Amino acid sequence: MPVTIRIGVQLQPQHAPDYQLIRDALLRAEDAGVDAAFNWDHFYPLYPDKHGNTDGAHFECWTMLGAWAEQTSRIQIGALVSATGYRNPDLVADMARTVDHISGGRLILGVGAGWFAKDYEEYGYEFGTAGSRIGLLGENLDRIAARLPKLDPPPTRQIPVLIGGGGIRKTLRQVAKHANIWHSFESLESYRTKSAALIDHCAEVGRNPTDIEHSAPWPKPEGGRSAEERADEFAAEGVSLFTVDTGGPDYDFEELQAALAWRDARS
Repeated sequence: MPVTIRIGVQLQPQHAPDYQLIRDALLRAEDAGVDAAFNWDHFYPLYPDKHGNTDGAHFECWTMLGAWAEQTSRIQIGALVSATGYRNPDLVADMARTVDHISGGRLILGVGAGWFAKDYEEYGYEFGTAGSRIGLLGENLDRIAARLPKLDPPPTRQIPVLIGGGGIRKTLRQVAKHANIWHSFESLESYRTKSAALIDHCAEVGRNPTDIEHSAPWPKPEGGRSAEERADEFAAEGVSLFTVDTGGPDYDFEELQAALAWRDARS
């Protein structure tokens, strides 16, 4: 059966001093025909603005998702991704259930282990090690899964869980156990290796690997191949959700429009 290709956009909530800029970008994205819109879960800009400034305006993830749930009507919404170490996981389950209801069942619960030290240090969270953060991710996913069915009212449906990351031994084990979508940040060669490892983990936990959608960033041109040609290569290996990132204050959609045209031409 042919795989349905989907295009997402990550509206990075940085360098936008007025929330109106993000809201307008979100509505433009939905009108353009994206399948999903994501933000991210950080407290400070990750990348410099067009003038090279590394500091700047930034808005919080989950408060924004509540607004997005009301501001959109068709597309899926979520974080790419939300660090589980920033919040009590039972509270995250309740937040996700609430945003899911506000949106009419359109939330993707995107989670990851977290990595940006400044977020942890400035907000008083324990940074730990990569291993301890991945271990906490697994513990918190278990708690989220246990909390969701206890909520009244329950979620509108089984909220799809997206896990971002590619550690073969630990992260992909959590993907096999919990995820409906796996978002990788890999080269094509590394993606092939880790996709095979995910199949092995699925066998160990009793999951059908075809039940997990594969997601990746929209590729950049490389080695004389266009972004579209590289996306064809990833799609041939099983990636069906591609996400274009764009930041404030301009939220340029040139790359997004190219990705949408590629999707539509394939279909």
